[in-house]
Amino acid sequence: MDKLKAMQTFVAIADAGSLTAAAEVLNSSLPAVVRSLAQLEQSLGVRLFNRTTRRISITEEGRRYLERSRQILSLTAEAEAELRDEEAEPQGVLRITAPVLFGQLHVCDAITRFVQRYPKVSVDVQLLDRVVNLIEEGFDLGVRIGELENSTLVAQGLGHLRRVVVAAPGYLEQHGTPLHPRELLNHNCLRFIGSRAPWWTFYDRGKVFTLPVQGSLTFNQAAPVARACLAGLGFGMFISYQVAPHLRSGALKIVLADYEPPPRPIHLLYPQSRLLPARTRALINWLKSEIGPIRFDGKFGEEGRSEAILNKTQDQG
Repeated sequence: MDKLKAMQTFVAIADAGSLTAAAEVLNSSLPAVVRSLAQLEQSLGVRLFNRTTRRISITEEGRRYLERSRQILSLTAEAEAELRDEEAEPQGVLRITAPVLFGQLHVCDAITRFVQRYPKVSVDVQLLDRVVNLIEEGFDLGVRIGELENSTLVAQGLGHLRRVVVAAPGYLEQHGTPLHPRELLNHNCLRFIGSRAPWWTFYDRGKVFTLPVQGSLTFNQAAPVARACLAGLGFGMFISYQVAPHLRSGALKIVLADYEPPPRPIHLLYPQSRLLPARTRALINWLKSEIGPIRFDGKFGEEGRSEAILNKTQDQG
Protein backbone atom coordinates (compact mmCIF):
# COMPACT_ATOMS: atom_id res chain seq x y z
CA MET A 1 0.00 0.00 0.00
CA ASP A 2 1.22 3.50 -0.87
CA LYS A 3 0.69 5.22 2.50
CA LEU A 4 0.92 8.79 1.16
CA LYS A 5 -1.56 8.04 -1.62
CA ALA A 6 -3.86 6.41 0.94
CA MET A 7 -3.63 9.56 3.09
CA GLN A 8 -4.54 11.69 0.08
CA THR A 9 -7.57 9.48 -0.53
CA PHE A 10 -8.57 9.67 3.13
CA VAL A 11 -8.31 13.49 3.16
CA ALA A 12 -10.28 13.71 -0.09
CA ILE A 13 -13.09 11.59 1.42
CA ALA A 14 -13.19 13.78 4.53
CA ASP A 15 -13.26 16.98 2.46
CA ALA A 16 -15.74 15.75 -0.17
CA GLY A 17 -18.10 14.13 2.34
CA SER A 18 -18.65 10.93 0.41
CA LEU A 19 -16.77 8.13 -1.29
CA THR A 20 -18.34 8.89 -4.66
CA ALA A 21 -17.46 12.60 -4.51
CA ALA A 22 -13.90 11.75 -3.43
CA ALA A 23 -13.55 9.44 -6.43
CA GLU A 24 -14.57 12.27 -8.73
CA VAL A 25 -12.11 14.69 -7.09
CA LEU A 26 -9.29 12.16 -7.37
CA ASN A 27 -10.27 11.18 -10.92
CA SER A 28 -10.40 7.60 -9.70
CA SER A 29 -12.97 4.82 -9.56
CA LEU A 30 -15.27 4.25 -6.59
CA PRO A 31 -13.96 0.69 -5.99
CA ALA A 32 -10.36 2.03 -5.90
CA VAL A 33 -11.32 4.63 -3.28
CA VAL A 34 -13.15 2.06 -1.16
CA ARG A 35 -10.23 -0.35 -1.41
CA SER A 36 -7.68 2.34 -0.46
CA LEU A 37 -9.69 3.38 2.61
CA ALA A 38 -10.14 -0.24 3.72
CA GLN A 39 -6.42 -0.92 3.42
CA LEU A 40 -5.56 2.22 5.38
CA GLU A 41 -7.98 1.37 8.19
CA GLN A 42 -6.62 -2.17 8.31
CA SER A 43 -3.01 -0.95 8.56
CA LEU A 44 -3.91 1.50 11.33
CA GLY A 45 -6.17 -0.90 13.20
CA VAL A 46 -8.91 1.69 13.65
CA ARG A 47 -12.07 2.74 11.83
CA LEU A 48 -11.70 6.21 10.29
CA PHE A 49 -15.28 6.58 9.06
CA ASN A 50 -18.65 5.22 10.13
CA ARG A 51 -20.40 4.18 6.92
CA THR A 52 -24.01 3.33 6.13
CA THR A 53 -25.72 2.92 2.78
CA ARG A 54 -26.76 6.58 2.84
CA ARG A 55 -24.07 8.53 4.65
CA ILE A 56 -20.50 8.59 5.92
CA SER A 57 -19.21 10.33 9.05
CA ILE A 58 -15.72 10.63 10.41
CA THR A 59 -14.85 9.01 13.74
CA GLU A 60 -12.95 10.63 16.60
CA GLU A 61 -9.88 8.63 15.63
CA GLY A 62 -10.42 9.79 12.07
CA ARG A 63 -10.47 13.44 13.13
CA ARG A 64 -7.13 13.09 14.90
CA TYR A 65 -5.61 11.23 11.96
CA LEU A 66 -7.02 13.80 9.53
CA GLU A 67 -5.12 16.64 11.22
CA ARG A 68 -1.84 14.71 11.11
CA SER A 69 -2.46 13.61 7.52
CA ARG A 70 -2.94 17.21 6.41
CA GLN A 71 0.35 18.20 8.11
CA ILE A 72 2.27 15.32 6.52
CA LEU A 73 0.89 15.98 3.06
CA SER A 74 1.59 19.71 3.41
CA LEU A 75 5.20 19.10 4.49
CA THR A 76 5.68 16.66 1.65
CA ALA A 77 4.37 19.19 -0.87
CA GLU A 78 6.62 21.86 0.63
CA ALA A 79 9.71 19.65 0.39
CA GLU A 80 8.92 18.82 -3.23
CA ALA A 81 8.35 22.50 -4.04
CA GLU A 82 11.69 23.45 -2.48
CA LEU A 83 13.49 20.87 -4.59
CA ARG A 84 11.77 22.12 -7.73
CA ASP A 85 12.57 25.73 -6.86
CA GLU A 86 16.23 24.93 -6.27
CA GLU A 87 16.41 23.77 -9.85
CA ALA A 88 14.57 26.83 -11.18
CA GLU A 89 15.89 30.39 -11.23
CA PRO A 90 13.90 32.72 -8.89
CA GLN A 91 11.63 35.10 -10.74
CA GLY A 92 8.74 37.46 -10.09
CA VAL A 93 8.08 40.56 -8.01
CA LEU A 94 8.93 41.13 -4.34
CA ARG A 95 8.00 44.02 -2.04
CA ILE A 96 10.15 44.81 1.01
CA THR A 97 10.14 47.60 3.57
CA ALA A 98 12.84 48.84 5.95
CA PRO A 99 13.59 51.89 8.15
CA VAL A 100 14.76 54.84 6.06
CA LEU A 101 18.38 55.32 7.15
CA PHE A 102 19.14 51.66 7.85
CA GLY A 103 17.66 50.81 4.49
CA GLN A 104 19.78 53.43 2.73
CA LEU A 105 22.97 52.28 4.44
CA HIS A 106 22.57 48.51 4.20
CA VAL A 107 19.38 47.09 2.69
CA CYS A 108 19.28 48.90 -0.65
CA ASP A 109 22.82 47.99 -1.70
CA ALA A 110 22.25 44.37 -0.67
CA ILE A 111 19.09 44.21 -2.76
CA THR A 112 20.85 45.82 -5.71
CA ARG A 113 23.40 43.01 -5.60
CA PHE A 114 20.55 40.48 -5.26
CA VAL A 115 18.86 41.73 -8.44
CA GLN A 116 22.21 41.59 -10.24
CA ARG A 117 22.50 37.96 -9.15
CA TYR A 118 18.86 37.11 -10.00
CA PRO A 119 17.89 39.31 -12.99
CA LYS A 120 14.45 37.69 -13.35
CA VAL A 121 13.38 39.08 -9.95
CA SER A 122 12.02 42.63 -9.55
CA VAL A 123 12.12 44.16 -6.05
CA ASP A 124 10.02 47.11 -4.88
CA VAL A 125 11.78 48.66 -1.84
CA GLN A 126 9.83 51.05 0.41
CA LEU A 127 11.85 52.84 3.13
CA LEU A 128 9.45 53.92 5.88
CA ASP A 129 10.05 55.08 9.45
CA ARG A 130 6.85 53.56 10.82
CA VAL A 131 5.59 50.13 11.80
CA VAL A 132 4.25 48.62 8.60
CA ASN A 133 1.50 46.01 8.53
CA LEU A 134 3.10 43.63 6.06
CA ILE A 135 -0.05 41.64 5.32
CA GLU A 136 -2.49 44.53 4.94
CA GLU A 137 -0.06 46.60 2.87
CA GLY A 138 1.04 43.73 0.65
CA PHE A 139 4.71 43.37 1.60
CA ASP A 140 6.60 40.10 1.29
CA LEU A 141 9.39 41.05 3.73
CA GLY A 142 10.15 43.73 6.30
CA VAL A 143 13.24 44.76 8.29
CA ARG A 144 12.37 45.92 11.80
CA ILE A 145 14.53 47.33 14.58
CA GLY A 146 13.41 46.85 18.18
CA GLU A 147 11.47 44.35 20.23
CA LEU A 148 8.69 42.56 18.41
CA GLU A 149 5.07 42.37 19.43
CA ASN A 150 3.32 39.02 19.31
CA SER A 151 2.11 38.37 15.79
CA THR A 152 1.65 35.69 13.16
CA LEU A 153 4.77 36.90 11.33
CA VAL A 154 7.89 34.77 11.08
CA ALA A 155 11.01 36.50 12.49
CA GLN A 156 14.61 35.82 11.50
CA GLY A 157 17.21 37.48 13.74
CA LEU A 158 19.81 39.60 11.95
CA GLY A 159 21.72 41.09 14.88
CA HIS A 160 21.61 43.76 17.59
CA LEU A 161 22.20 47.52 17.70
CA ARG A 162 23.26 49.79 20.54
CA ARG A 163 21.64 53.10 21.45
CA VAL A 164 24.51 55.48 22.12
CA VAL A 165 25.10 59.07 23.28
CA VAL A 166 27.81 60.83 21.30
CA ALA A 167 29.53 64.20 20.94
CA ALA A 168 32.39 65.69 18.94
CA PRO A 169 35.85 65.64 20.59
CA GLY A 170 35.96 69.44 20.39
CA TYR A 171 32.75 69.77 22.38
CA LEU A 172 34.03 67.37 25.05
CA GLU A 173 37.31 69.28 25.34
CA GLN A 174 35.47 72.56 25.78
CA HIS A 175 32.57 71.45 28.00
CA GLY A 176 33.84 68.28 29.65
CA THR A 177 32.85 64.62 29.47
CA PRO A 178 29.83 63.63 31.60
CA LEU A 179 30.32 60.72 33.99
CA HIS A 180 26.61 60.22 34.73
CA PRO A 181 23.54 60.82 32.52
CA ARG A 182 22.19 63.43 34.98
CA GLU A 183 25.04 65.74 33.94
CA LEU A 184 23.41 65.98 30.49
CA LEU A 185 20.80 68.27 32.04
CA ASN A 186 23.53 70.93 32.09
CA HIS A 187 24.54 70.39 28.46
CA ASN A 188 23.13 71.15 25.03
CA CYS A 189 21.35 67.98 23.85
CA LEU A 190 20.43 67.88 20.16
CA ARG A 191 17.23 65.98 19.76
CA PHE A 192 15.63 63.79 17.15
CA ILE A 193 11.88 63.88 17.73
CA GLY A 194 9.71 61.21 16.17
CA SER A 195 6.45 60.27 17.86
CA ARG A 196 7.97 60.32 21.35
CA ALA A 197 8.58 63.07 23.90
CA PRO A 198 12.16 64.43 24.27
CA TRP A 199 13.15 61.98 27.01
CA TRP A 200 16.38 60.01 26.83
CA THR A 201 16.41 56.55 28.41
CA PHE A 202 19.29 55.06 30.41
CA TYR A 203 19.98 52.03 32.60
CA ASP A 204 21.78 52.01 35.94
CA ARG A 205 22.43 48.64 37.58
CA GLY A 206 19.60 47.10 35.58
CA LYS A 207 17.06 49.83 36.42
CA VAL A 208 15.68 52.11 33.75
CA PHE A 209 15.40 55.88 34.16
CA THR A 210 14.67 58.79 31.81
CA LEU A 211 15.88 62.38 31.58
CA PRO A 212 14.03 65.38 30.07
CA VAL A 213 16.97 66.69 28.05
CA GLN A 214 16.93 70.14 26.50
CA GLY A 215 18.82 71.70 23.63
CA SER A 216 19.01 74.40 21.00
CA LEU A 217 18.13 72.18 18.02
CA THR A 218 15.36 69.67 17.35
CA PHE A 219 14.92 67.73 14.11
CA ASN A 220 12.53 65.04 12.91
CA GLN A 221 15.33 63.08 11.20
CA ALA A 222 18.54 61.61 12.60
CA ALA A 223 20.92 62.79 9.84
CA PRO A 224 20.77 66.55 10.63
CA VAL A 225 21.17 65.78 14.35
CA ALA A 226 24.36 63.89 13.51
CA ARG A 227 25.66 66.82 11.44
CA ALA A 228 24.97 69.20 14.32
CA CYS A 229 26.91 66.92 16.66
CA LEU A 230 29.79 66.84 14.17
CA ALA A 231 29.76 70.64 14.19
CA GLY A 232 30.40 70.55 17.94
CA LEU A 233 27.03 71.88 19.08
CA GLY A 234 26.28 69.26 21.74
CA PHE A 235 25.29 65.68 22.51
CA GLY A 236 23.06 63.42 20.46
CA MET A 237 21.47 60.02 21.09
CA PHE A 238 21.44 57.61 18.16
CA ILE A 239 20.99 53.99 17.19
CA SER A 240 24.58 52.95 16.55
CA TYR A 241 24.29 52.38 12.79
CA GLN A 242 23.15 56.00 12.32
CA VAL A 243 26.58 57.37 13.29
CA ALA A 244 28.84 54.35 12.73
CA PRO A 245 31.06 56.02 10.06
CA HIS A 246 31.69 59.01 12.35
CA LEU A 247 32.52 56.72 15.26
CA ARG A 248 34.99 54.77 13.16
CA SER A 249 36.70 57.94 11.98
CA GLY A 250 36.82 59.43 15.49
CA ALA A 251 34.74 62.46 14.47
CA LEU A 252 32.26 61.50 17.20
CA LYS A 253 32.92 59.84 20.56
CA ILE A 254 30.61 57.65 22.64
CA VAL A 255 30.00 58.73 26.24
CA LEU A 256 28.10 57.10 29.10
CA ALA A 257 28.47 53.61 27.60
CA ASP A 258 27.93 52.02 31.03
CA TYR A 259 24.41 53.49 31.12
CA GLU A 260 23.24 52.38 27.69
CA PRO A 261 19.90 50.55 27.34
CA PRO A 262 20.11 46.89 26.32
CA PRO A 263 20.95 46.36 22.62
CA ARG A 264 17.99 46.48 20.25
CA PRO A 265 17.42 43.48 17.96
CA ILE A 266 17.07 43.61 14.19
CA HIS A 267 14.67 41.15 12.58
CA LEU A 268 13.68 40.16 9.10
CA LEU A 269 9.91 39.54 9.11
CA TYR A 270 7.62 37.83 6.65
CA PRO A 271 4.06 36.45 6.69
CA GLN A 272 3.75 32.85 7.79
CA SER A 273 3.45 30.47 4.86
CA ARG A 274 4.29 26.82 4.33
CA LEU A 275 5.08 27.37 0.66
CA LEU A 276 7.25 30.46 0.25
CA PRO A 277 8.04 31.25 -3.39
CA ALA A 278 11.61 30.60 -4.48
CA ARG A 279 12.20 34.33 -4.93
CA THR A 280 11.17 35.04 -1.30
CA ARG A 281 13.35 32.30 0.15
CA ALA A 282 16.26 33.45 -2.01
CA LEU A 283 15.96 37.06 -0.78
CA ILE A 284 15.63 35.97 2.86
CA ASN A 285 18.83 33.92 2.62
CA TRP A 286 20.57 36.72 0.73
CA LEU A 287 19.76 39.41 3.32
CA LYS A 288 20.74 37.13 6.21
CA SER A 289 24.08 36.61 4.51
CA GLU A 290 24.60 40.25 3.49
CA ILE A 291 23.30 42.08 6.58
CA GLY A 292 23.93 39.52 9.31
CA PRO A 293 27.75 39.59 9.16
CA ILE A 294 28.04 43.41 9.14
CA ARG A 295 30.47 44.66 11.80
CA PHE A 296 31.30 48.10 13.12
CA ASP A 297 34.49 47.15 14.93
CA GLY A 298 37.04 49.17 16.86
CA LYS A 299 37.16 51.36 19.95
CA PHE A 300 34.78 54.27 19.79
CA GLY A 301 36.38 56.75 22.15
CA GLU A 302 37.77 56.30 25.64
CA GLU A 303 34.31 55.87 27.11
CA GLY A 304 33.15 53.56 24.35
CA ARG A 305 33.02 49.78 24.32
CA SER A 306 35.18 47.81 21.95
CA GLU A 307 32.74 45.12 20.95
CA ALA A 308 30.95 45.26 17.62
CA ILE A 309 27.98 47.57 17.35
CA LEU A 310 26.14 45.16 15.18
CA ASN A 311 26.67 41.49 16.03
CA LYS A 312 25.46 38.52 14.09
CA THR A 313 23.08 36.37 16.10
CA GLN A 314 21.42 33.04 15.68
CA ASP A 315 18.25 32.89 13.65
CA GLN A 316 15.00 33.28 15.50
CA GLY A 317 11.42 32.68 14.57
